[in-house]
Amino acid sequence: MLVSSTSGVELATHDLGGTGTTLLISHATGFHGRCYWPIATLLADTFHSMAFDYRGHGDTARPEGGIDWQRYGDDAFAMATRLTQTIGEPIVAFGHSMGGASLLMAAHRDPTLFRRIIAFEPIVFPPPNVAADDNPESMLVAAARRRRTTFPSYEEAIAHYSSKPPLNAFTADALAAYVRHGFISDPDGTIHLKCLPATEADTFAGGGLHGTWDRLPEIATEVLVVGGRPEGIGPATIAGRIAERLPNGRYLRRDDLDHFGPMTHPAECAEIIRAEMKR
Repeated sequence: MLVSSTSGVELATHDLGGTGTTLLISHATGFHGRCYWPIATLLADTFHSMAFDYRGHGDTARPEGGIDWQRYGDDAFAMATRLTQTIGEPIVAFGHSMGGASLLMAAHRDPTLFRRIIAFEPIVFPPPNVAADDNPESMLVAAARRRRTTFPSYEEAIAHYSSKPPLNAFTADALAAYVRHGFISDPDGTIHLKCLPATEADTFAGGGLHGTWDRLPEIATEVLVVGGRPEGIGPATIAGRIAERLPNGRYLRRDDLDHFGPMTHPAECAEIIRAEMKR
């Protein structure tokens, strides 16, 4: 199934299986929807999980022009709208990093789309918004631009990532999903990264510029904001403040998780989702 978004973008969608309550999974910068297959598998007895790829990520093409985080909000809005129309009721959504911020943008436009959002360290920062060269994400921008894009095979890519942080901390299933669905293969077996370094870098550079912080008090949806141990300046440190600004927000601090928690600890993240829906 393709879902139409703005700028002529057709979103690739992925049915991750399961039965029960519909769960929309919204991925982080540089990743793709099928990275979260381990979480979906753990929830398959209770949730029917659906994921999608944001523009420029996974199997969704990047349109011409620059990166604007509001367009990621367009993508989340389009996907959530399609699902609510299909099932006839508001959905539950889990968003990681950029994916959490994009869900909040969609909820700001139409809070009736969501029964509840679980946002894992969403990228929503308070003013002053500063240029990428001056903010803490500048190191992420530089690292993204240097990202290796080609490997001789899927197996060699997995071996490479298994030896280097942060991906070496991913579970084997999560790392395999990232590689198997995040690269495209040539006839000779050579594989190429689908999310281009420029797309990832430009997304990091715009992470503090989308203005969602100022709109948080206007979002009526119930939101659980999950953050790992607060350290320095980053999404874990700001997670509690995001929850405070949301009219129906709550904060869950998990010192056992870092920003890649959904990939390093899928069982724990699945349990957070399951527990939230039992409230």
